[in-house]
Amino acid sequence: MKAIQLDGSSGGGQMLRTALSLAMVTGQPFRMTNIRGKRPRPGLMRQHLTCVKAACEISGGTADGAEIGSTELVFRAGKVRGGSYQFAIGTAGSTTLLLQTLLPALWQAEEPATLALQGGTHNPMAPPFEFIDRVFLPAMARMGGAATVTLASAGFAPAGGGVLHASIQPSPKLQSIDLMTRPESGESRIRVLSRHLPLSIGGRMLDSALALMPCKDAAVESCEPGPGAGICCLVEAEFGELREMTSSFGEQGVSAEKVGRHAAKTMLDFIGCRVPVGRCLADQLLLPIALAGGGRFATMAPDAHVPTNIAVIEKFLPVRFSIRKEERGVHVVEAG
Repeated sequence: MKAIQLDGSSGGGQMLRTALSLAMVTGQPFRMTNIRGKRPRPGLMRQHLTCVKAACEISGGTADGAEIGSTELVFRAGKVRGGSYQFAIGTAGSTTLLLQTLLPALWQAEEPATLALQGGTHNPMAPPFEFIDRVFLPAMARMGGAATVTLASAGFAPAGGGVLHASIQPSPKLQSIDLMTRPESGESRIRVLSRHLPLSIGGRMLDSALALMPCKDAAVESCEPGPGAGICCLVEAEFGELREMTSSFGEQGVSAEKVGRHAAKTMLDFIGCRVPVGRCLADQLLLPIALAGGGRFATMAPDAHVPTNIAVIEKFLPVRFSIRKEERGVHVVEAG
């Protein structure tokens, strides 16, 4: 079978992860060149290489060019198998992105699967564990995708060392979704997760978030024990059966107050737009609705990941996407 040709220069690791998922689901091999070509450090990083090796293991596949720094990869999947797997990224690279790479393929397996993933669970370049647990997987459940996750220990950047467990049930046929309207706002909650930092820093972060978005369910939670210091602010809001979560992570030279305000303001921007799907979830829904054969949702202005992700999906599957802008900044993404 001729390999699908992909140019990775226009995107980052998401292009590779989407291609790996689709190659395992469809059985079509691909050749990607110029991997992460416009990034400061092009080529495969450790977290990307872990995704490739994990895809090879669960599918009995092969990968040419699977080494650190490689800018070209040829991947051929075999038959995806359920079972028990353990993968360690070795850095603070995202366990949640690794999970999302493997999930569509493992839904196609004939047997259930369990995963133990070690690395970063809370870092600024990926959805935190709580987003996967409380936003992404409930959305997948609406489509018929069965999976649950538990957090054994949190892993903050740059130390990593977190452990995420996942249990995945065969879900061979996803159902399309139509998310065009959003119910009225319900409960909201704010959590500041902190490790190896004074309680006062978490308190300042929480207070600044509450100043913008008052809610009764708010707390600072300790993530002790574990490797490395870290802190993040998670703001969650319910809209009927839908949820959205925004996050902001502490970093050197940025005040706790600014981090808290950023998480709260991002949520307020989402609430003000009156759409059912946030930017992060919008990117993550593209592949599932394509596998379902179609669907649509209303969201905010898409980020840069969306067009590159769509371009990869349309290479593998007989679906076509459209994005149209409507009033008040609403964008409708549709596949069919």
